[in-house]
Amino acid sequence: MRRLLFLLFLLPLNLFSQTFRFAQVTDTHVGGATGADDLRRTVLDLNQQQGIDFVILSGDVTEFGSDEELALAKQILDSLNLPLYVIPGNHDSNWSESGANSFRKVFAAETFFFEHNGVQFIGTTSGPNMRMSPGQVPRENLVWMDSIFKANPDQDKPLIAINHYPLDSSLNNWYENIDRIKTKNVQLALCGHGHINKLYDWEGIPGVMARSNLRAKDAVGGYNIITVSSDSVFFRVRRPLMITEDYWLKLPLKRVSPDAAQGVKRPNYALNANSQAKVVWEFEDHGDIGTGITADKKWMYTANTVGEVYALDLKTGKQQWAFKTGGKVYSTPAVHKGVVVVGSSDHFIYGIHAKTGKELWKLEADKAVLGSPAVKNGKAYIGASDGIFRCIDVKTGKLIWSYKDVQGYVSTLPTLADNKVIFGSWKNGFYALDQKTGQLVWKWDNGHSNRMFSAAACYPVVENNRVFIVAPDRFMTAIDLKTGQTIWREKKDEYRVRESMGISRDRKLVLAKTMDGELIGVPVNADKMDVNWKAEIKLPYELAPTAIYTNAKYIFVPSDKGLLSAVEPKTGKTAWQYKISNGMINPPLVLKDRVVVSTMDGKIVMLTY
Repeated sequence: MRRLLFLLFLLPLNLFSQTFRFAQVTDTHVGGATGADDLRRTVLDLNQQQGIDFVILSGDVTEFGSDEELALAKQILDSLNLPLYVIPGNHDSNWSESGANSFRKVFAAETFFFEHNGVQFIGTTSGPNMRMSPGQVPRENLVWMDSIFKANPDQDKPLIAINHYPLDSSLNNWYENIDRIKTKNVQLALCGHGHINKLYDWEGIPGVMARSNLRAKDAVGGYNIITVSSDSVFFRVRRPLMITEDYWLKLPLKRVSPDAAQGVKRPNYALNANSQAKVVWEFEDHGDIGTGITADKKWMYTANTVGEVYALDLKTGKQQWAFKTGGKVYSTPAVHKGVVVVGSSDHFIYGIHAKTGKELWKLEADKAVLGSPAVKNGKAYIGASDGIFRCIDVKTGKLIWSYKDVQGYVSTLPTLADNKVIFGSWKNGFYALDQKTGQLVWKWDNGHSNRMFSAAACYPVVENNRVFIVAPDRFMTAIDLKTGQTIWREKKDEYRVRESMGISRDRKLVLAKTMDGELIGVPVNADKMDVNWKAEIKLPYELAPTAIYTNAKYIFVPSDKGLLSAVEPKTGKTAWQYKISNGMINPPLVLKDRVVVSTMDGKIVMLTY
């Protein structure tokens, strides 16, 4: 009997006999140079094709995820005469002025599940959402997958999984997706992202990356026509309005062994057993967390991408209340005299009672509010995506002043210093406003035309009458606090800074994390980028834009793989490390002898050392 079952396991499952075809279009990048025209041509071509049953658009629909780009992409796709299933990619979410909220409004969802001719298809979001890091299937998507598979328990029906990213270390939680789809009869997984046609092996699952729809250096772009038969799947490139090329790939359809483990090594948490840091308590959210943490004497406050702002007891980690907004939240809450102030991608800034979680007031913006509030003297200073920076009375929610000439959207926590509000935006602008009046004191520009180089994610450091910033263009810059003039601006190949920075406890060094995983220090009074202090820490390739915080004992260094490192400020030696998860670390809450850390995949831990 066992031999018979083994033989049946090896045989292809011919659960459907009717051959069908569908198209995979990906990486259309509407808003880029030729994105819209290339997509129009593809839609026109698809409408003329015979025998294609539906279309899957597997991410990076737009260049920057803006409302304008999404509206244009939807307008073009509305002329498609075939059923369409769409998921977002990193370009739709990481630089999105709506906090990736508009995508699901425009396309009605950001995931899909359906069955066609006996084959099930599941598509998931990939991120990274709003903060540069490896991709990630959001925690709420994984919870959704569990519910979908529970409602569809048949483990014999063939399944094809789609994500924008490959199911490898490009996604920091690829293994969580793989573990779920391997409970089903998964046949293959499709992705985009790499802009080329390529075959992979993802822990035994055949993985197929598809070419971009963009023309690049060719006359026209292209997409894949995928033919599914009873025992095989075929891939052909279609050049819109021109030709269909020969098959570039043919794969057999067969059940994947759940024990197949070829591919990238999974995360290892062995170092935690010997770490000086120990867990006091831990909390797992049902959504992603893309914000930092604030606290009063008893409770801490944070938020998630399900749209909830909530409070946890600092001693136990037990949730005290949760307040639901109408959109994903990336704004780190601030608490002042019993009021929690926070922005949401639903276009509102909220004042929430710190002890009850009840709404006290809300102020509407014209677009998403992704910026975090900085609070001083009963006033909250916060940026939004509508080009307006606001000062609000924390107690009443009334608008005190607004500055209406911000170029691009704001997603950072502003720095308050010298009676100024200092912040960057995602259009290469950098501003200093008068705290009392909201008048522009000075504006600085990095000189780039590409907004991805904006100093918009770092938390500006102010010391010695200078403003220090780092940005994705790998420059560190010192700006005169009074005038906004550049004091020095340097880019060093050996120290590729990006968006993660802070200041030493004695305020003598500007700290910056490099993309090569090093931590450097530059004197606040230096006349150039003079790196005269360097920690011994050496992390792998690093992208996390999380700010660096310190206390009397340690410098806390975040990573995009869930590893928190405590560095001794005098020696630069690593005192201890603790791996919370494999997701990016958010701005932590540093206490006297403890630290509360959250990761983008919904983990929160309090560590003592």
